[in-house]
Amino acid sequence: MTKSALITGITGQDGSYLTEVLLEKGYTVHGLVQRSANYQYENIEHLLPDIHVITGDLADFSSLVRAVKQSAPDEIYNLAAQSFVKASWDIPELTGDITGVGVCRMLEAMHLEAPEARFYQASSSEMFGKVLETPQNENTPFYPRSPYGVSKAYGHYATVNYRESFNLYACSGILFNHESPRRGREFVTRKIAIGVSRIKKGLDTQLKMGNIDAKRDWGFAGDYVVAMWKMLQQETPEDFVVGTGETHSVKEFLELAFGHVGLNWQDYVVEDSEFMRPTEVDLLLSDPSKAKEKLDWTPKVSFPDLVAMMVDSEMKA
Repeated sequence: MTKSALITGITGQDGSYLTEVLLEKGYTVHGLVQRSANYQYENIEHLLPDIHVITGDLADFSSLVRAVKQSAPDEIYNLAAQSFVKASWDIPELTGDITGVGVCRMLEAMHLEAPEARFYQASSSEMFGKVLETPQNENTPFYPRSPYGVSKAYGHYATVNYRESFNLYACSGILFNHESPRRGREFVTRKIAIGVSRIKKGLDTQLKMGNIDAKRDWGFAGDYVVAMWKMLQQETPEDFVVGTGETHSVKEFLELAFGHVGLNWQDYVVEDSEFMRPTEVDLLLSDPSKAKEKLDWTPKVSFPDLVAMMVDSEMKA
């Protein structure tokens, strides 16, 4: 029997890679897409003939109920969010409503219309924030440092709560930073890849950056969506940390990206206070041993290969 999946945030980086994985496995894929004045199908343009698009919004409960009814899903992947950390200080209330309360709305829609379905919540390493231990695993306490991190923690606990209150199959993947050529342009990795290609082609002369000493655990989004799928194939719902177990600074990313096109980053990068966060998360490093052991999951794309892939993609574009 063909399985049906409903993906919120299908037009985003993760949504598009997950859709490819599910279609390959023979799923019928339904994607919840927010009504927007701008064309937003860039990441899933090539998939449109094979998927069902449903208009809806995490801020609109009735649209979620309708989406669940229409798609009759075996699996729900809640990937939609206001996901840009820096913007969460500018729009804290909206971030809380979509990234936090939106999870509750989605879980409630599933509870009412598809209680037998399996639910995946996209949790985030930003919940660890000012880390209380390194590396971070499933038992590390949260200390979020942004409205985004706080909202993700709300969504995470809402998922635990629905699982325990109503015996739903609901779990969270606490994903560390994952990137790709499909990453939103406002994110630092994509910003660097675009900046490098523009400088290499003589269109720009400098790249303005925020804190280049911040360290992150960076992997390839295409690898991470496989872990999402594997989480929903387990017998019992559990939360998993997903990451590479390696940490790299923004400075290292710059070094590799500029080096990939034969340039020295120090000649072009300018630190600009405009791009600094009000509170910084200095170091994120995952301990993904539970995912490796229980899900038999390991990332395939290395950090240098990820940087090269993103720069090459922008050079072509």
